[in-house]
Amino acid sequence: MKYKSKDIAKVSIVMAMSTREEENDLKESYMKEGIKTAAVDIGGDVVDSIPKILERTLVAAKRNGLITESHVYEGAITGAAREAIDQILNKSVGFNVGGKIGIARCQEHLSVCIFLTIGMFRLDEVVIGLGHRAVPADD
Repeated sequence: MKYKSKDIAKVSIVMAMSTREEENDLKESYMKEGIKTAAVDIGGDVVDSIPKILERTLVAAKRNGLITESHVYEGAITGAAREAIDQILNKSVGFNVGGKIGIARCQEHLSVCIFLTIGMFRLDEVVIGLGHRAVPADD
């Protein structure tokens, strides 16, 4: 099946919102459809966590076979993660956050989603950021 960028973006969102229990089942299900996925938990002060978010995204993508060691792929995954970070910063700066990074790749589509809950008093606010990059399709 030929997937579009929005299809792969949806998968990264689902992965970012999944529980640890759901994560492995989703990975297997998506792999059967030809979509590679990864997810990793994150948390802490959002500004201090930016380097950690970028590093964890890159490492998770490599470990799960979404990208290979190449500056093209590493730049694409880091750029998509940076785009997602930019979208969450205004709402979460100055707060402690907890959440997950979801990553999806199929053909030339690579998507990174960051889903966070923001602890504010006794209320939990949520924020989502999404980045997409086009990369060379796997052979």
